[in-house]
Amino acid sequence: MEKRIELEKRGRPANQITELNLDNCRSTNIVGLTDEFTALESLSLINVGLTSLKGFPKLPNLKKLELSDNRISNGLNNLSASTKLTHLNLSGNKIKDLEELKPLDNFKELEVLDLFNNEATTIDSYRQKIFAMIPSLVYLDGFDVNDVEAVSDGEDDEEVNGNDSDEDGVEVSKNANEGEDDDDPEEFDDDDESEENGGLADVYNDDLENDDNDDDFEADENEDSDGDSDLAEEEEGEDEEESPARGTKRKHEGEEDDNDG
Repeated sequence: MEKRIELEKRGRPANQITELNLDNCRSTNIVGLTDEFTALESLSLINVGLTSLKGFPKLPNLKKLELSDNRISNGLNNLSASTKLTHLNLSGNKIKDLEELKPLDNFKELEVLDLFNNEATTIDSYRQKIFAMIPSLVYLDGFDVNDVEAVSDGEDDEEVNGNDSDEDGVEVSKNANEGEDDDDPEEFDDDDESEENGGLADVYNDDLENDDNDDDFEADENEDSDGDSDLAEEEEGEDEEESPARGTKRKHEGEEDDNDG
């Protein structure tokens, strides 16, 4: 425990430390914690293995003391110098009798006491007797004298966060509705895109039809040109056929002229 205390001090003077955490440092007795810690307000000794509080220092400004999950059965009178104590956690210890808790009636400012998992809590009318023993006590084991559960600071934060969550939920719902509104333009865009695609298809089909028409036109031109070529060839053939006849006629005309002469 002494080494752990030195580590927690971090080079600071003992009289300037207001909070000290010595959880799980394993020791059966208080060792190294001295009266020098005059400014200490919060001390945690959870699961250390303490069997006794003998040697507990005088800590005049101590307000919160965590001693849960140890093996303490008595000796609470060693805390008597910490008169400003408001919170004391003794849950998970070996306290069997209410008589062992009698020294706590000297703490005039003690408001919160936890005794969970102590055998003393099984005694008949245990709660009523403890509240009667410690008049300043507000909460015992998390509930007041009327069995109303204590509201911790963390729960207050959760409630605040819960309200914020509701507001956020409204915002989320609002955003969700906005998202639904945003879907309509998307659907409209899809329709437009379909129309555009349809338009492109029509244009493409028109181009194909035009290409087919052009091909037909070119084919017609080729057929016409082929027809003209055939006609020209036929005319040339006719000329060739007529040419010998004409030559023969001219020859006869020449012979007739010679005979006349």
